[in-house]
Amino acid sequence: MTTDKDLREALADQITASGDLRTPMWRQAVLDIPRHEFLRDGFFRRTDEGGRTGWVPVRPEDPEWLRACYSDDSLVTQIAGTVVPTDMEGRIYRQPTSSSTLPSLVVRMLEELNVGNGMKVLEIGTGTGYSTALLCHRLEDGLVTSVEVDSDVSGRARVSLGHVGHLPDLIVGDGLKGHAAGAPYDRLIATCGVLNIPGEWIEQVKPGGQILATVGGWLYSSELARLTVREDGTAAGRLLGGAISFMLARPQTPPPLGVLPDMSEGEEREAAVAGDVLEDWTARFVAQLAAPGAQRFGLTGEEGTVDALLDVSGPSWAALRNDGGRWFVRQGGVERLWDRIEDHLIRWRKDGAPSLDRFLITAYPGGQTIAWPA
Repeated sequence: MTTDKDLREALADQITASGDLRTPMWRQAVLDIPRHEFLRDGFFRRTDEGGRTGWVPVRPEDPEWLRACYSDDSLVTQIAGTVVPTDMEGRIYRQPTSSSTLPSLVVRMLEELNVGNGMKVLEIGTGTGYSTALLCHRLEDGLVTSVEVDSDVSGRARVSLGHVGHLPDLIVGDGLKGHAAGAPYDRLIATCGVLNIPGEWIEQVKPGGQILATVGGWLYSSELARLTVREDGTAAGRLLGGAISFMLARPQTPPPLGVLPDMSEGEEREAAVAGDVLEDWTARFVAQLAAPGAQRFGLTGEEGTVDALLDVSGPSWAALRNDGGRWFVRQGGVERLWDRIEDHLIRWRKDGAPSLDRFLITAYPGGQTIAWPA
């Protein structure tokens, strides 16, 4: 009979082979911390029946539950901000709002955090508490503070952490504001995506300390960034690459699109950059730098299906269509979204289309810059 210990060893071997687990101390943490204890309320399995994405609860009595707990997969634990697997039977058609991140990514981030003995760590996004437990195993409970915006999620994590013998400082609050009462920290790690590095994080990490977070935007291309805090109150570093994706911090989720503009109006021209460039992760990240407020969606009209971009703050919009291999863009609103995106993409290509692990990031109170080397 396969035990959870066997499954932990298999998981450790798998993520060692992938290169994400690199050091003995983190391997021991993976072997000693039972992930299934953080999934006792179950998880949701995705289904796509009938062309719609739905979610079905999987609980501990289900034969697939334990083995799935030790798969290298993200497991959704909450839907629509409140619904957990124990709440329902059948299928739910809403958006996931909390999950247990795939272990290889959790461990990769912990390896990249470069923690040493005695360091104080602030974790943004407690989630199930599994990554918090790994941190406690490597350090000491009193050196780990974890902030979670959802009180119910935090409460379940507290129970799970207690079951495995760890009692870190768990805070319910807006993780984008950090936790000033426990500052200064040597390291800050975020297990949610952010649009920008908050100034509070920089203020609460010691000069020379590091921030590890996934930065992205509403076009849903994101990357892991590691920044070192400097004496002048800024932080700088680079993107680490790997097409990392997390749910955005709840206060930074995109606004509703509302009533769509009439995209048959506006001015049309042949596009200098084909619309399908947005299928490429790196190119989409570059486009996102040019139009950080833009959201992307498909739209079917008289001219067929178009790839549409809308910035509700303007509002400004662009609609791209493929006509026999030639791409055309129609734009309207206060700005020309695709003009800005094209300019960025053309400059990026002229500079050799560098990969994201060559991009540099500088954050400061009130903003940040991300640029590629020329």
